[in-house]
This record gives sequence, structure tokens and C-alpha cells, in this order.
Amino acid sequence: MTDERRPETPAEADGTTGLLTALGKMMKLLRERKGLTQKDFGQLVGYGPDAISAMERGVRTMRPEVLEKADELLDAGGLFLQAVPELREAMSRVRTRHPEWYRGYAALEAEAVELHHYVNNAVHGLLQTEDHAHAVFAKRRPFLTGEMIENRVADRLSRQQIFDRWPAPIVSYVIEEAVLDRPIGGREVHVEQLQRLLDISVRQNVEIQVMPTKVEEHPSLGSAFNLLIPKRHTQVAYTEAQGYPRLITDPEEVRRIADRYGIMRAMALTPRETRVLIEKKLEEL
Repeated sequence: MTDERRPETPAEADGTTGLLTALGKMMKLLRERKGLTQKDFGQLVGYGPDAISAMERGVRTMRPEVLEKADELLDAGGLFLQAVPELREAMSRVRTRHPEWYRGYAALEAEAVELHHYVNNAVHGLLQTEDHAHAVFAKRRPFLTGEMIENRVADRLSRQQIFDRWPAPIVSYVIEEAVLDRPIGGREVHVEQLQRLLDISVRQNVEIQVMPTKVEEHPSLGSAFNLLIPKRHTQVAYTEAQGYPRLITDPEEVRRIADRYGIMRAMALTPRETRVLIEKKLEEL
């Protein structure tokens, strides 16, 4: 099936594609004139190279603070500063729309004040680098067309704006160690992915913990799951297995999943120990 109904990016949904694309192209042009790589520029403005790439391509909403810093760093002469009011207005209209089966969860994720994830077989989508996500979709069966792959990668990157939201949500992960050992996309992509985990893990509102493979007891050998506390709502859970999603709102069932997650957090490595482990795995690559 090639006629896939994909989620719209925020820009497409609210008609701001032209503005974001134009700003991205101008930023890329001035960045390259300065001789800066996406990584170099990202370090100057506080974002990773994947985020800068997505902003320059217009698939991720440009942040006003990036535009303000870019004006000075890239010698734009006030050009970007003039666009900040229009950008803020565009951001106020931005919303993400998803396929019907996903919309309920997507809306909850976008407004969640807490997000907790158990990851057992793959890097969670909100943590994936652009190259890692591309490798994941490129090998998916049945095969996706090139256009579908690019669309899915763009949609995944657009969801990662949740890390830039303010007030920042509380986010935690329990990741099985085996996930860190699977070099999806090859060595270079894997190195970049592990480095992204380290970069995200030092954020004040994020805690990443690894469940060591050597543990002899485990309270949750089922599928991966997400636990969300949406703004002004009670906690819900979300699971997806073999393409079948399930949004769980029954309080007792959610409580049982949350209980298992709490036990796993207690059994897993601490966030500090996790960073040491990831750094060690990077040294060994």
C-alpha cells in the first residue's frame, strides 16, 4: 500500500509551511556562508544537529530563541529579528494531527505534564536521531516508499518538540540494556544515537535509566509501554504491539502498569550509573 495517510506536520496542519521553510532556507544559507556545520551551529544555540537539520528543512517549528541567536551569530542584520513576531504567532496556531487510531494518544502526549516510558526492544521515538529513525523505517516490513520514509521521519522529529516545551514536562525512561547494544544503521549512526541519549539524559527534567541484562528477576516481560499524565487529566497508559495500538484509561489497569514501572525504576541503574554505562559502550565502539 503506497497511498498512506500520514500525520500532518504542525506546519502543514496550520498553513505555516511557507514561513518555516523560508526561515529554514535562509538560516542554512547564512550558516554555510559562515562556514559552520549543523553541529557547530547547534552547539552555539543549544540544539543538536538533528534539530538544526529539521528546522532548516521546515519539518520542525523554528524556535524564537534560535532565530534571535542566529541573527547575531550569522550576521543577519536584524532580518531574523523582524520575523520573530510572525513566528510566535505561527507557533500559537501550531498543532499536530495524526491518523485516527493515534490521535487520542498524540493529543495526550502533546499536553502531558509527565511522560514515563518502558523501552524493551528499540530506542524510543522521542529519543531517536534523524539517521536512526531513517534506518528504522528503511528496514520496516512491508517496505515503505522513499517518500513515506521521509514523511515518517519528519513526523517523528516533529514530535520531539516536546523536549523544548515550557513549562517542561517530567520525562523518564527505563531502557533495556539490549537496546543500547543493537547498532541500528551501523556504527556511525549508533555512536550518534548513544551520544544523543547522553545529551538528553543531562536535562533537568529527564531521567534515563538502563535495566541491566544480567538482572535475574524482572517484573515486566511483556511489551513496551508509555505512561502519561495529561494536563488536567488522570494518568493513562499506551501500548502498541505488531501495529495494534491500545490507549488504556481504566484506572485499575493503569495502576498495575504504573506499579510495574515503579518496581523497574527501583531495580534499574541510577541515571548517573546509566550515563557511565553509555559512555563505556561508546568507548568500546
